[in-house]
Amino acid sequence: GLLFVLACITVNIYFPEATVRQAAAEIVDEIRKTDAEKKAPEATAQLPVQRDAGPFSLVPAAYAQEATNVSTPAIRALKDSMKARFVALKPYFDGGNIGETNKGMLDIRDESGLNLQAKGALRNLVKDENADRTNLYAEVAKALNIEASQIEKIQAIFAAEWAKSALAGWWIQGEDGAWAKK
Repeated sequence: GLLFVLACITVNIYFPEATVRQAAAEIVDEIRKTDAEKKAPEATAQLPVQRDAGPFSLVPAAYAQEATNVSTPAIRALKDSMKARFVALKPYFDGGNIGETNKGMLDIRDESGLNLQAKGALRNLVKDENADRTNLYAEVAKALNIEASQIEKIQAIFAAEWAKSALAGWWIQGEDGAWAKK
């Protein structure tokens, strides 16, 4: 019986899906929200939060502590780089030139209407963004002690968050590979 219990615990620690989801939501939100959009929630976040002082009060605290461990210097640097690049990517999202893949990456969908210089700029932006996203997923795995073989799961979770944060009219790739506007 003890072996079974330990095996269950190992599975939960092996791939902490809820923690990855929370980290993905926070990271995507931070990258995609403008400073003006962030200031409104910060004002409400400073309200005092009452915690349950019940016998299991350490469990939520431990979970919250685990979630905050996702931030490392490398992750912060990647977020800063991606946030700065998002300003340049947004017009291409709005124009339908790029879309969010089901693998948590960007894909160039349509270059028509772009001059040669804009095409080159777009390709470089997408290449740099995808490189940062690849590194971000690896850094999140490292920060949460998740094996490299599980990075695809992290990518899938991030892909869902990228799609959720997409604005109306942006292209999103479904799980079946088909593209649709949000």
